[in-house]
Amino acid sequence: MRDLFDRPLLPGLRSEEGFVTADDERALIAAIDALALTPFQFQGWTGKRLTHSFGLHYDFERGSLAPAAPMPAWLAAIRARAEAFAGVASGSFVQALLIRYDPGAGIGWHRDRPHFDHVVGISLGAAAAMRFRRRTGERFARVAAPLPPRGIYHLHGEARHDWEHSIAAMTETRWSITLRSLSERGRRMLAAGDGA
Repeated sequence: MRDLFDRPLLPGLRSEEGFVTADDERALIAAIDALALTPFQFQGWTGKRLTHSFGLHYDFERGSLAPAAPMPAWLAAIRARAEAFAGVASGSFVQALLIRYDPGAGIGWHRDRPHFDHVVGISLGAAAAMRFRRRTGERFARVAAPLPPRGIYHLHGEARHDWEHSIAAMTETRWSITLRSLSERGRRMLAAGDGA
């Protein structure tokens, strides 16, 4: 995700195509679809995308973190590769959110919760674009970054904390694996046992 002058589209946004092979992609999609996926819940609203968490689960109803089942071996292997791509220490990604976007499902404008720091996403299935916006006075500055099948992206720094992002409603099915590290705030809250 670089411009014509080979600069990143946004500071703190890095991507790479072909992070997994086509065979890996098929196996990962099958593994995700074999899970008990449930509709995304947000303060009484039910979204169209289907999700499943490992490691930690963020409860949007309570605004808190809670332990979830440990990452299975197939996901831990991808996590290790994603940590190397992001340049973070082994074991940094403590939360995995698996999502299936069926046709009509997308994700609205948001920033990931402050409980988390680094965010890595692996795209499977249909291509998509991640849209970014940041308010500048009365308007929004906007950037769009392609999310090709089998690619990976990493958000940190400015792209992670200063810009909102979204994905428009899909016309074909897309799956994603999102991996997150804890922020200092998230570590403190989890250690305190309140998760909020």
